[in-house]
Amino acid sequence: MRGDSGPNERDATERDDRDSPTDERSSEGTPSDDATVSFRELLDGSDADAPAAADGADERPADETPAATDTNRDEEPAILERTDATDDLVPATGSDRDVLPVPASAEINPARSDVDLTAPAYYLNRELSELAFQRRVLHEALDGDNPLLERVRFLAIVTTNLDEFFRKRIGGLKQQIAAGVTEETPDGRTPDEQWAAALETARPLFERQAACYREEIRPALADAGIHIADYDDLSAVERQQLREYFESSVLPTLTPLTFDPAHPFPFISNQSLSLAVLTRERPGEEVTFSRVKIPRNQMRFVQLGDDTRYVLLEDVVRANLELLFPDVEIVDTALFRVTRNAEVRRDEEVAEDLIEMIEEVIEERRFATAVRLEIERDAPEAVREILTRELGLDEREVFHLDGPLDYRDFADLTDLDRPDLKLPAWSPQPHPRLGRCEDATNVFDAISDGDVLVHHPYHSFEGTVQRFLEAAANDPDVLAIKAAIYRTASDSQIIESLLEAARNGKQVAVMVELKARFDEENNLAWAKKLEEAGIHVAYGTIGYKTHTKTSLVVREEDDGVRLYSHVGTGNYHSETAKQYEDLGLLTADQDIGQDLVRLFNYFTGHSMCRDYRRLLIAPGNMRDRFVDLIRAEAEHARNGEDAHIVAKMNRLEDPAIVRELYEASMAGVDIDLIVRDICRLRPGLEGVSDTIDVYSVVGRFLEHSRLFYFRAGGDERYYIGSADWMTRNLDNRVEAIAPIDESRLRQRLDEILETLLSDDRNRWVMRSDGTYERCQPAADGSSTNVHETRMRSVLAETRRDTRR
Repeated sequence: MRGDSGPNERDATERDDRDSPTDERSSEGTPSDDATVSFRELLDGSDADAPAAADGADERPADETPAATDTNRDEEPAILERTDATDDLVPATGSDRDVLPVPASAEINPARSDVDLTAPAYYLNRELSELAFQRRVLHEALDGDNPLLERVRFLAIVTTNLDEFFRKRIGGLKQQIAAGVTEETPDGRTPDEQWAAALETARPLFERQAACYREEIRPALADAGIHIADYDDLSAVERQQLREYFESSVLPTLTPLTFDPAHPFPFISNQSLSLAVLTRERPGEEVTFSRVKIPRNQMRFVQLGDDTRYVLLEDVVRANLELLFPDVEIVDTALFRVTRNAEVRRDEEVAEDLIEMIEEVIEERRFATAVRLEIERDAPEAVREILTRELGLDEREVFHLDGPLDYRDFADLTDLDRPDLKLPAWSPQPHPRLGRCEDATNVFDAISDGDVLVHHPYHSFEGTVQRFLEAAANDPDVLAIKAAIYRTASDSQIIESLLEAARNGKQVAVMVELKARFDEENNLAWAKKLEEAGIHVAYGTIGYKTHTKTSLVVREEDDGVRLYSHVGTGNYHSETAKQYEDLGLLTADQDIGQDLVRLFNYFTGHSMCRDYRRLLIAPGNMRDRFVDLIRAEAEHARNGEDAHIVAKMNRLEDPAIVRELYEASMAGVDIDLIVRDICRLRPGLEGVSDTIDVYSVVGRFLEHSRLFYFRAGGDERYYIGSADWMTRNLDNRVEAIAPIDESRLRQRLDEILETLLSDDRNRWVMRSDGTYERCQPAADGSSTNVHETRMRSVLAETRRDTRR
């Protein structure tokens, strides 16, 4: 990256990672970390001849905190803190293979044969790394520096994330166990070992989340005038009002389902909140179990009058059960919640109709195996025994919790008109190259003048990507539009633009991925609507999941047909584009356009092209190209040249890529990895990964972009696209990565990376044991927040453009 790169910027995201039982470590001697050094200095200031352990690794045991930066980042250290708010979240398992077969010598020798880089000790476990990421998310709810309703938002996010983890990952492990699979993962665990370790590691997360609400957030809400009242604390008048509300609005929607010799055990739907009720007709008789589902289509927070005082719906139902069960004794009650497996798989090769197959998968999820039971801590033993037995659950899958179950609905509180309890509102801005939607700027002329790099949520999705497709739909010179849709909004204007294009006589082809998990129903509905409009629709590719975020516009111009392309890191989804950080390239590069022509021909045809002019495409040339780039850096380092890799992604899981990075580090390559959540690689291992630093950024916006930099002997290579360094992305999905060539755009990417690597508000530094330290602002109070910096930068651009 160039020495004249732009000013530092700041950005933030969410989450915390810990895999080992050594969480409760002192933070003394934690690594120094420069909060102000420029990314250009990181690239050009390194000493290629210095030993890889110059940051002090040769004096540090392998399980201590690795240096956060190299020796050139020593100007003004950022403070690193142990995440004290979650220090009690210590996994009870000690099976993280801490004995590392690393030679004592730190001398780098690329030809060394005494290190077996396939040894399980060099790899962290995927499931435990994911749970560690959720700790970093939970830290945002625990962090008293965050506005109160922002903390509430993260409390809800933790529930949503862990629900998905249990449905997908725990559910998949249970399937493997049931099938008798004993194959070990790269870190040396069988499915049964992973399942047990993940359940034990997750347990303190749930307990800390409940304690956070009970001890911190609920009292803070009350102090702010937002009261979530206990039913027992209500006045007689308030109870009567709620009883009338229950009888008129709630009771008619309830259906008690009894379990006795005349009634089978009731079906309990996935993630629904339920009330178990034990009743008997006469004293001394056996109790009868009934299940009452708390309706999801009713407001969870029942407002008391016009005040900001609320009672939870489940408390209203419980307090008025005699109206639902008249003439019997209500012996006891307990709230509970069941999570079911989402891993319902079908063989695509034998499916006659992919749409019918997906519809069957959606239906079967409703009845899938239970993978978790959450239940009130003081629940009667009889209720717990019935639920555990009838749902076929192991005791380890039962989570006894205090406080409310299911915090997803608590996100509704963030809609309250209380700006004093929220972060300052952010409105995505128009891109300076494209102007506002109402401007007369011709999108295609702007792209022809030079590539456009868009950065969401700082740049408006509606004013950039959506506008690109809207303009194409209504431009009389456009001949054809092609797009790959992985996830999109339920009221997607992108889809409406494609429908408009078809009505205007354009040739339109759309790849709709029906296998986008949890978005299948939405995508099915859009696919059918597109087909009804006469649009060519492909429903995915056999054996692969299409994950590319690409679109192509074919336009007739004076000098012939020209191709305009969009290659992005995020979905064509207007709502997530307001919360997810993503990058996108709008370009008139004809080679990239021709590569997309080949890719879309694969979607609608049947033959996969393996050779591309500019793009990195999986499962075509992407893996080999990334390996070549990493190995080239290693060769530069062996030749005594500066060698540097910076890679930003959501997840780093592929064992082969991890080995390549280890080998590059052993050759002396300086490697900075910005990995939001799962990371199998262990940084800072003496003689193996001394020169690798791993960071995670967690904050206001979800870091979602994939961005790759290779110094390449000074020629420098920049790429953005849809793929993480995961086996599924490189081998089992259709992905697209685009090169960034123009110096203006490269400078902007430099600025983004500079800010990420200097952030001391949202950045976490990874230890070699998989735990993380959170960076803290400098002692003088100065601070760098990547999200705030980017917002300020884009606002300044908008003001300059307005003045012009």
